[in-house]
Amino acid sequence: MLTIITGSAGSGKSELAEKIITKAKGQNFYIATMIPSGSETEKRIERHRLMRAEKHFETVEKYTNISSLNLPKGCNVLLECMSNLCANEIFSQYSCDKSPEDRILKGIDKILTRASHLAIVTNEVFSDGIQYDSDTVGYIEALGKINSRLAKKADNVIECVYGIPVILKGKLL
Repeated sequence: MLTIITGSAGSGKSELAEKIITKAKGQNFYIATMIPSGSETEKRIERHRLMRAEKHFETVEKYTNISSLNLPKGCNVLLECMSNLCANEIFSQYSCDKSPEDRILKGIDKILTRASHLAIVTNEVFSDGIQYDSDTVGYIEALGKINSRLAKKADNVIECVYGIPVILKGKLL
C-alpha cells in the first residue's frame, strides 16, 4: 500500500505519516533524507532520531539512491521527505542528477516490492507565486513530476491543512 502525504511546512503531515505507519503491524523503518549540514541540523536530526526510536522506528539515513536500500519483506516504511530526496539528487555532493524523476521512482518501486505499507511525506512548494532562478525552477518541476506520478500510483493521497487531513484519493487509514 502506498500513501502520499503532502502539505505546507508545519501542516502536520509528518505526524500523520508516523501515525499511519505505526498503526501497521510489523517492523517500521524511517528513511530520513535530511543531509546534516552543521551543528543545528545535527542536533535536530539527533532529536528526531530519538523521537522515532520511542515510536519503534528503525532509522535509515539515506540521502540519495534509495534503490540501493535492502529492506526486509513485509516491513512498513515512512520516507521523510521526498522534497529533500529530490533536492539531494539534484544539488548535493552525493549526486548530481538534474532529472532525478525516473531514478527516484525506480527506488520507490523497489521499496514497494518489500514494504507492506509505504508512506511518503512531500511538500507543497508550487503555489507561493515567487519567481525563482532556473536551478530552483528545475527542482520544483522535478518534484512536481515525482509527486504527480506518485499520486497516480498511490492508494491514498492526503493533504494536511492546518493539522487537518484532507483526503484527495483513497482513505485515511
